[in-house]
Amino acid sequence: MQSKVDIAVMIGSAVPASLRAVGQSVCWVVLLNGERRGTAFSSRDEAQECRAAWLAQLSAEAPDSLH
Repeated sequence: MQSKVDIAVMIGSAVPASLRAVGQSVCWVVLLNGERRGTAFSSRDEAQECRAAWLAQLSAEAPDSLH
């Protein structure tokens, strides 16, 4: 089975309270096959780094699954 790793943006009330408390009204999350994995990130760059780590891990586990 091929896994899909995406980044989604969350806005407003969907942003976790801990980030809203420090004035963040937007955050990004990593989705693995449509399910959220890990924490909410305050920058898209952080989420992209996490996505890259997921892709590397999945590639190492099943070399042919992402091609």
